[in-house]
Amino acid sequence: MSNDGPQTTFSRVQDIVGVFLLSITAVLTAWCGFESSKWGGEMSIAFSEASGARIQAASAEGEARASQQFDLSIYAQWVIANADGDTELAQYIQDRFTPHFAEAFDAWQADGMQENGPFAREEYVPPGQVEAAELSARADAKFEEALASNQRGDNYSLLTVLFALVLFLTAMSQRDVRTWIGRVLLGLAVVVAIIGIGILATFPIKI
Repeated sequence: MSNDGPQTTFSRVQDIVGVFLLSITAVLTAWCGFESSKWGGEMSIAFSEASGARIQAASAEGEARASQQFDLSIYAQWVIANADGDTELAQYIQDRFTPHFAEAFDAWQADGMQENGPFAREEYVPPGQVEAAELSARADAKFEEALASNQRGDNYSLLTVLFALVLFLTAMSQRDVRTWIGRVLLGLAVVVAIIGIGILATFPIKI
């Protein structure tokens, strides 16, 4: 009788710890699944926004190229007229420069035409060029954000595997095995659970 009392008490404690561990691990596993799903959604949204920004950037770049081609053709006519000494025609063409090209052209002339044409001037900014750069940067940022969200979702998914191990070890400790084996399995389950909870505490939360 003196040996059965402590043994029975310890078995009850082991059972209580096992049930508690199974319950808390089941909740944590469900939480990890929920968070993995939420981060997966964030990844999809970020990838979609990155794709949209890429399309807009391509459109803005096309606008900038078209504007540059127009300016090049007008400038070529000015060069021909200026080379022929036809100042009246050169001025006529110059009066029809686009505003953004006229600004670069005036700066180029004011500096004594040192650069290889007004297109080399920093003042020359065709419509769409700035927007294209901004949209490309936004697309890059959204793409990186999507990759980060994907990794976070994967981290939560991997953690469910760790908690599944806890469930397995706890369940095995409750079976008809030798007492010391059950204690070892339950102890391992507790250790793994503590490690998993510690890792989980470092993960960002998305509600």
